[in-house]
Amino acid sequence: MQPFTATVIKIIKEIPEGKVMSYGQIATYAGSPRGARQVVRILHSMSHKYSLPWHRVVNKVGEIKISDGHQADRQKELLEREGVFFIRDHQVDMSRSQYDRA
Repeated sequence: MQPFTATVIKIIKEIPEGKVMSYGQIATYAGSPRGARQVVRILHSMSHKYSLPWHRVVNKVGEIKISDGHQADRQKELLEREGVFFIRDHQVDMSRSQYDRA
């Protein structure tokens, strides 16, 4: 496993219930500020294998951007159960729910 991949997995596992991080935020903390798409790939291919809380990762403005409508609704439902705040149907209130690892 590449060091970046291992770091991304570690960061995602650290996101607490009720909080979210963006793909770009995770990439930056993992040492590759332009690696947001790599984070997407890692989530897509390794969420199940490493029991990642995939639902706690959104885009930079807090939007759920899964193309499968059923999965997008599932992500929103999981986040709402954890107490994540939404400002629109599929957009998290990042000012209230974003996790800052620093």
